[in-house]
Amino acid sequence: MIVKFIDLFAGMGGFRLGFENACKKLNIYPKCVFTSEIKPHALEVYNKNFVEKNVKTDITKISSEDIPGFDVLLGGFPCQAFSLAGKRLGFEETRGTLFFDVAEILRRKRPKAFFLENVKGLLIHDKGKTIQTILRVLREDLNYYVPDPQIVNAINFGVPQHRERVYIVG
Repeated sequence: MIVKFIDLFAGMGGFRLGFENACKKLNIYPKCVFTSEIKPHALEVYNKNFVEKNVKTDITKISSEDIPGFDVLLGGFPCQAFSLAGKRLGFEETRGTLFFDVAEILRRKRPKAFFLENVKGLLIHDKGKTIQTILRVLREDLNYYVPDPQIVNAINFGVPQHRERVYIVG
């Protein structure tokens, strides 16, 4: 079975690697059909590690018509707007609104599933209003089944780093 996926806010490809490894353990063959990353240094590493040359940069300038059909959306949308280490401006800054670009791709492309990642501070940002907005968009506006987000610590999965992240699946 082949699963086509897109990798948004791809960084150097770590989220993708985890997804591909999980698929292979289930005898599923993942095929990346589209990638988006804006940072030049991350793109340099990504392009050395992966063979596809379909990488685009600024997600806000990409039309959903330019994205091929896919089954799963992966997206670690920017966390700086929600992080305890940042200014916590949330949806009031451009990086914070990039979630809505992801939502628009979901609305237009209707993939079977999505897997989103962010900092655990997303759950408490703006007294919980931010995550409630995100869940409302995914559940009510887009009509996806979305269980409650979960915090996962990478150290529990063999990574030698205490790195807690929130995962939202649908």
